[in-house]
Amino acid sequence: MKIYTRTGDKGKTRIIGNDVLYKSAQRIDSYGTVDELNSLVGVVIANLSDKTEVLKDELLEIQQLLFDCGTDLAVSPTDKKHEFIFKDDNGSVDWLEKKIDDYSAKVPVTKKFILPGGSKTAANLHMARTVTRRAEREIVALMQEEPINEFVLKFINRLSDYFFAAARFSNVLDGVEDIQYRNSKPVFR
Repeated sequence: MKIYTRTGDKGKTRIIGNDVLYKSAQRIDSYGTVDELNSLVGVVIANLSDKTEVLKDELLEIQQLLFDCGTDLAVSPTDKKHEFIFKDDNGSVDWLEKKIDDYSAKVPVTKKFILPGGSKTAANLHMARTVTRRAEREIVALMQEEPINEFVLKFINRLSDYFFAAARFSNVLDGVEDIQYRNSKPVFR
C-alpha cells in the first residue's frame, strides 16, 4: 500500500465524507493541531522519568482519545454516513476531571501563576498544555464557521487543565519545586 495520494501536490486534501479542502482550511488546521498534540504526547511518554512512568498508561489513553478527536474533526459537516466517535457518554471528561482533582490534591497549594517547567516531564507536559490551548483556539475558530462535534471541544478544554495538573504532579514526583511567577498577584483561590 502506498501512503501518498498526490492530492496534496496541489495544496488540497480529502476529509471524511469525501469533501476536498485546501490544506489551509480551518478544519484542517483544527485536526492538524490535534495531530501535533498527539505527537507531542508521544514525546512526553518517551521522556518519562522512572518516577513519572506512572503516567504512561493514562497518556497512552489520551493519545487514543486525541485520535478520536482528530477523526471527528475530519468529518465533513455534510457527511451523513459517518457517526462521531467522540460522545458525551464516553466518560472521558469525567475521567480527566478525576485525574485533575487527584493530582491537585497531591501538590503544594499555589495562589500564583507558576512558570512552565521544572522536571523534564513537567516541562514537556506544560508544552502539551500550550499546544492543547492552541488546538482549542483552532477548534473554536472552526466552530464559528461550521458545525463541529462539541464534545471534542469540551474534552480539549479539560485536557489543558489535565496537563497543567499532571505537570505539577510530575514535579512533585521528581522532587522539583514549581517556580512562581514573581510578578503574579494571587489568582487561584
